[in-house]
Amino acid sequence: MNKKPLILVVNDDGITAPGIRTLIAVMNQIGDVVVVAPDSPQSGMGHAVTINETLYCNKVKIDDGPQQEYKSTGTPADCVKLAVSEILDRKPDLCVSGINHGSNSSINVIYSGTMSAAVEAGVEGIPAIGFSLLDYSWNANFEPLKKYIKKIALNVLENSLPDGVVLNVNFPNNATFEGVKVCRQARANWVEEFDRRTNPQGRVYYWLTGKFVNMDKGEDTDEWALANNYISIVPVQFDLTAHYFIPKLNNWDL
Repeated sequence: MNKKPLILVVNDDGITAPGIRTLIAVMNQIGDVVVVAPDSPQSGMGHAVTINETLYCNKVKIDDGPQQEYKSTGTPADCVKLAVSEILDRKPDLCVSGINHGSNSSINVIYSGTMSAAVEAGVEGIPAIGFSLLDYSWNANFEPLKKYIKKIALNVLENSLPDGVVLNVNFPNNATFEGVKVCRQARANWVEEFDRRTNPQGRVYYWLTGKFVNMDKGEDTDEWALANNYISIVPVQFDLTAHYFIPKLNNWDL
């Protein structure tokens, strides 16, 4: 009899977030699930790791289900490292991260704790997927996503992924979708501002604000897909080398 796949589930919104609870339920239909997730929200942490503070990780039980669960004081990337090094007795067949409450399309992938957990799994040689819904509400409706998440996860388990590649999957905030599009990452960024304020003690502080600007008019991007009610899938690589520029750089007088 074939052994069930071992699936690691992580996130950045915290172990009690509705998004990860939905993802756990879907993964329980596929394999043996181990959850290692932050004990509090870690959005926007990127690929940060804990090196100057004590790191804790404790077994917990959040709700019914066969999954094993651990909550950590660390970042999403810490959670993957802890799972691989300390908790699991073998390498997972799949790591899924999310479901994030909010977009991780385009440049957001750089800042995302959700995607950094998936990338960390990829660094460890584990096929990985990050899932996000374009709804920041704690009470977001994740129900329409379930069948697509299951299908994408099963495809990765069956077909695997190239070494150094993970998937970034984003869902529009709708009850139904036009379909699924494999895309490239749109060229877009945040135009940021700082709201400067003064507290009652006279000390100046700042709130980061800004707006998202999409400079990319291509119809093959994740931003186009999401704006047109398609689920976007972007294969992400974590080799950041600009290979095309190496020959030109070699011609510099260095």
